[in-house]
Formats: sequence, structure tokens, C-alpha cells
Amino acid sequence: MSGFYEGKQIVGMDLHRRRSVLVRMTETGETLETVRISNDPGYLRQVMVRAGEAPEVVLEATYGWYWAADALAELGATVHLAHPLGVKMFSYRRVKNDQRDAADLADLLRMGRLPEAWIAPPATRELRGWVRHRAKLDGLRSGIKNQVHAVLAGAGVQVLMSDLFGPGGQQLLAATTLAVESRSRVDSLLRVITALDFEIDTFARLVTGRLRTDPGYQAIQAIPGVGPLLGAVFVAEIGDIGRFARPQQLASWSGLTPKHHESDTTVHRGRITKMECGGRRRRPVRPTVSRLGRLSCRWWAGSTFIDRS
Repeated sequence: MSGFYEGKQIVGMDLHRRRSVLVRMTETGETLETVRISNDPGYLRQVMVRAGEAPEVVLEATYGWYWAADALAELGATVHLAHPLGVKMFSYRRVKNDQRDAADLADLLRMGRLPEAWIAPPATRELRGWVRHRAKLDGLRSGIKNQVHAVLAGAGVQVLMSDLFGPGGQQLLAATTLAVESRSRVDSLLRVITALDFEIDTFARLVTGRLRTDPGYQAIQAIPGVGPLLGAVFVAEIGDIGRFARPQQLASWSGLTPKHHESDTTVHRGRITKMECGGRRRRPVRPTVSRLGRLSCRWWAGSTFIDRS
């Protein structure tokens, strides 16, 4: 059934890197059309023209969902973002394909059972991009600094200062006699560190300049141990604080609530746990500000308020 339909339509979109599958259906669950398109706003527009006015569209928070959500919103659709943890049961089916995934997303939305993630507005996503990019650069710099330490350790050089890359450490690096191979590696690594220092400082200035007049950014720095950079992480990752109706929801989203599993008379209460990006489990950890400051590279499995954007 792909003819003209005047009623309200529900559209499920199974998004992939190159192609996507869209399933249009009525509010009663009758399938109107199943179509596979290339990931191009023009092709998407052709399908959405047949979806009527103000359709409800759902897609999973998967790789590269920004463009699809923005394009659908421009076309007048109400966009819903399915949380990956909430639709994990799709992977356990005996028959799994793109058409079934898209149809099941539409069915969950139609029945009011969709586990939704928050769609951050473009301004928040831009800020997150800067904050996360700076965090990645900082991680790269830390890894390169570790390589310098490794070269010196292999050469039997003792590093007595706490900061090898401060003034005292620079004197040590310049005065130390190393083999040609080791010296060339150290010099190369130092040049890369200098370049990363420039990039990290650039994005730090962009972030602080963007948030200079933000009231939430100023308020959160009143917490002991929270400075300009960590405060920017909080503001960027939390986004609109109004999306949390109660403080308990924010604590759950942040992973600062213990795990609770209860069945009949059996109750298991666990410690506060987190999960790495990509699904690798970690040992339980204590809720410290320094760990919470790594919001930019991890997501927390604590409630339906989590988003992977």
C-alpha cells in the first residue's frame, strides 16, 4: 500500500553510513511504503513528501545522525531519537534486517513505548564538538608525552622532576646524550607536542569565549575543583538543564546513582558503575569530580535521559 493517505503517518528510519531504509505506516500500524534511499537530503525529501504534513519520524542515535535529524526537522517532521540501549533487543531477533528495524522503530513510537534520547540543538552540538575535540587532542598529547618518557626509560635516563615538559624538563632533554635513533624520535615527538599545544590552546579559547556570558558556566565554577575547562565539559554535555524535571534525574543520567536490580524477594544493589563508549564494561568507580569531567568521551547507563549525541 503506497498510494495517497490523508491521515497522520509514522515513519521509522534505519540509518546507516551510505544508505537508509524508511518505513511509512499509519497510526494503526498498517504499512504504507518501505523504501531504501542513499543518504542524501534530496532523496530523503522525496520520501517525506509522501508522508503528509507534520509526520512523526524516529531514527536511532547511531553514527552520523545529525544530518538526518536536521533535514527532517526542516521538512516539518517531528523527530524522535531512539536510545541505542532501549532498542538493543533488536539484535536478539532470529530475523534481523533493515526493514524490520525501521518498522519496529515506527511501531515503538506509534505505541508510545519508544525509549527516547534527547536531541541536542545545533548550538549545543557545536559546543560539544569543540569541547570533545579539545579533549581528544589532549589525549593525543598525553600519549605522545608517554612516548617521550618511554624513550628516556629505554636509554636509562632518570627523570627526577614531576613535569618533564616544564622548564627543568626541557633542560634535561636538551642536555641528555642519546643515540641518534632515540634523539631523532624525541625531537620529532617534541615538535608534535608543540603543534598540539597550539591546537589545544586554540580550542580552549574558543570554548571559553563562547561561554563567557553563560550563567550556568559561571555558576558551576563555584563548585570547588571545577575550573573553566571542566565547567565547559559540564555545560556542553548536560545541555539544557530544563530537560531534567528533578535533580534525581540529572544524578541518574550522570551515573551518580547505584545500580538496583530487584526480582521477587531477590534484591541486588550495586555500586555506581559506568560504561565506556563502545560498550566495554569497566570496574565500579567512585563518583569523583575528575571522573565526571570525562563526560565528553563516555556515556552513562543510568536512565532514559542519556544521549549519545
